[in-house]
Amino acid sequence: MREDFDPTTIEDKGLRTIVVGLMNVVEKQQAIIAEQAAEIQRLRDEISRLKGEQGKPKIRGNTQGRDLSSEKQRRESHPHQKSSKQAQIKIDREVTVKLDPQRLPSDAAFKGYQDVVVQDILFRTDNILFHKEKYYSPGQKQTYLAPLPAGYHGQFGPGVRAWVLALYYEGGMSEPKTLEVLQTAGMHISAGQLSDLLIKRQEVFHAECAAVVRAGLASSPWQHLDSTGTRVNGSNQHCHVLCNPLYSFYCTTPSKDRLSMLRVLLGGAEPRFHFNAKALALMEQLGVSPMWGALLTYHLGEAHTFTEEQLDAFLSSKQLRMGPTVRKLVKDALAIAAYHTQTDYPVVALLLCDDAPQFNALTAELALCWIHEFRHYKKLVPRFSHHCTLLQDFSEQFWKLYQALLDYRHHPDLAQAMVLQARFNQLFAQSSGYQQLDECKQRTLNKQEQLLLVLSHPEILLHNNPAELGARQRVRKRDVSLQARTREGIAAWDTFQTLVATAKKLGINLFSYFSDRIKETSTLPSLASLIEQRAASLALGSSWQQAP
Repeated sequence: MREDFDPTTIEDKGLRTIVVGLMNVVEKQQAIIAEQAAEIQRLRDEISRLKGEQGKPKIRGNTQGRDLSSEKQRRESHPHQKSSKQAQIKIDREVTVKLDPQRLPSDAAFKGYQDVVVQDILFRTDNILFHKEKYYSPGQKQTYLAPLPAGYHGQFGPGVRAWVLALYYEGGMSEPKTLEVLQTAGMHISAGQLSDLLIKRQEVFHAECAAVVRAGLASSPWQHLDSTGTRVNGSNQHCHVLCNPLYSFYCTTPSKDRLSMLRVLLGGAEPRFHFNAKALALMEQLGVSPMWGALLTYHLGEAHTFTEEQLDAFLSSKQLRMGPTVRKLVKDALAIAAYHTQTDYPVVALLLCDDAPQFNALTAELALCWIHEFRHYKKLVPRFSHHCTLLQDFSEQFWKLYQALLDYRHHPDLAQAMVLQARFNQLFAQSSGYQQLDECKQRTLNKQEQLLLVLSHPEILLHNNPAELGARQRVRKRDVSLQARTREGIAAWDTFQTLVATAKKLGINLFSYFSDRIKETSTLPSLASLIEQRAASLALGSSWQQAP
């Protein structure tokens, strides 16, 4: 229900102020009531569960829930250009189809051919019986046996292994469905053997995944980062997606705190901890009392490097009696300081993500996603039509500014940057009288530096869609396969989702890539070398190179 009332029609200024205040109180009460109703229902369901009963069933109605997407507001129309598909089809063989001469009249003259391209595929077994030569040397007392060709070991050849990886990791099929496809084609393979093909003996791919991370981190000083839930052997964990236009890296950790984020930035390696002046400055930035910095300086004196076990032992000593919150912040500060001094992995200069607290202080600069920021406004549900009008007008101005920033990315100019800065201040600092909207605008205004970093670095995006779309792939994987049962299994998920996403960005055919690596032919270049080549041509860090 919306009240069709416009307070601007009230001539008395004092009365108008009172009415506007009352309307804001009603809006706030409505939001509180909705939150409390949801919380009360959740508590009722939990009480019912503890009693051994069932809570209120979650039955979705015919209408969808609230849509927080902003795609319609920011969508740009582009002219559609249809290209010829046949030009992209590879011709494997040619067949000439002839007419029966008896059907032709006596005066028929040959006029050439009409070409028709028909696509087809063969999916059948190619079982091989190898006769391996065997020799015995009486003098050496040794038997010599001819080895199988590269890629052939165990009961299944490279073609089967490549198809299994392609169907499971690229095609998104479950293990039972993949097994059905193979058995339909005539394969004699069990569920356990299929699981081994997906997880075991993947050292080549794990090594290439590690090389992809290093090359990807070196390809640009800015990176996207996002997280989503995943399950490992029944426990809830978190999958993190680190990416830029050239690669995507998947890394699963038990939690999503700052130390977990640092593990992702270090390619999955365990972070080190370094106490120095940088660590002291970070402790102050994270809100740690100067007393603790002075106490650590007194006991350590000069720079020290720790493993996590060594640091935990030191912080647990009798000289230091830190609470769990302070201890966590101190560990974060020392880990971030070590990250910025290490040389094993390229240090990320700018991280583009949402405004979750675990991303703060990790890098020198932090850019925020505009689309994620607008979701706070999409959550507003005005009761009064006047507030609806104010929210709609603000939304139009928001996306006009967003479009202007997109145009600036293609044609950066110092004067235009100053104009956009002024437009930002004018849009978010101006009061509308709708309290909930003004509170959201003030929160956005406080993030001005992070939201307008595109003015200093035009090559970065205004949104975190690459990482969020990457996280969606893990969600789809979770929907199909539910979980990985072992640490080895989740490591395979991370490695192959990294390679699949990166190969797609580089335009590499996944089946050809898997076959090449399994057969050890090395006809395809490494993904890391392709990332390095593309990065040299794209210049993803040009604004950092131009900075004095």
